Amino acid sequence: MNSTSDKVRGHCRCGLVEFEVSAKPMITMACHCTGCQRMSSSAFSLSSLFPSEAFSITSGEPVIGGLHGSTRHFFCGHCMSWLFTRPEGMNDFVNVRSTLLAGSRTYKPFIETYTDEKIEWAVTGAKHSFSKFPPQNKFPELLQDYASKK
Repeated sequence: MNSTSDKVRGHCRCGLVEFEVSAKPMITMACHCTGCQRMSSSAFSLSSLFPSEAFSITSGEPVIGGLHGSTRHFFCGHCMSWLFTRPEGMNDFVNVRSTLLAGSRTYKPFIETYTDEKIEWAVTGAKHSFSKFPPQNKFPELLQDYASKK
């Protein structure tokens, strides 16, 4: 994020759902899992992790789509843009689709996950790669490494 303010706005493709984050991302990611490939219709999904208290919907009402389990994927009910994810067991965090944020080009993925399902030609330039999701005990180190790059 290039601005001096941490507040960044985002919206779906049609603009009916708008949101904002009032903090810098804790980490940025690219996920290569086949689920993300199918939901994004791309080789991977891009996201930025924020504390839940820094995220708010300012207009519209997201609907749950994708899988309807304990990990909840939220979409715009009109244009069906995938907006954000509330990961299972991580209620203090929200995983926002980076490409929907203002200045989206500045959210380069720092880690990439599920590289064992990666489409071979898909390259992200992420600093860290994991065949699945990083082990829970690795996250403090990754978050600190990401924060130090600012």
